[in-house]
Amino acid sequence: MLFRTCAGGVVFYGDSVLLLQNEKNEWVLPKGLVRPGFLAQEVAISRVSAEAGVQAEILGVAGQTSYEFYSITRQKPVCNEVTWFIMRAASGKSAPSEAEGFKDGGFFPMPGALKRVTYSQDRALIASAWERYQKLQSQR
Repeated sequence: MLFRTCAGGVVFYGDSVLLLQNEKNEWVLPKGLVRPGFLAQEVAISRVSAEAGVQAEILGVAGQTSYEFYSITRQKPVCNEVTWFIMRAASGKSAPSEAEGFKDGGFFPMPGALKRVTYSQDRALIASAWERYQKLQSQR
């Protein structure tokens, strides 16, 4: 099995969270592979920008998830281990990138956004990050 380290963002703007719809019609969060020489935080910020056209800052760590799938191109199973960051967007505007494989996306109001998310693991992550985000916002 191929193990890959990834990083991504749970990005909030006001009372909304950023979600992207990929080519498989799944509603997901922006993330990407952490390549040698890069920090997870850098990858999270750059993937949020590249995939969603959103500029955001990291407020803290949201948690970690992992998932496995069979890669047809690699002809082997892959395990992605993702470190997630709680992020705050500079604005509520987004521009999902077709070049990155996304056909829709934007900021969706909580808690209705949780119903849109495809994977239960992401749903739990977003709910937990939302609670921490609200606490961080109240401390400012």
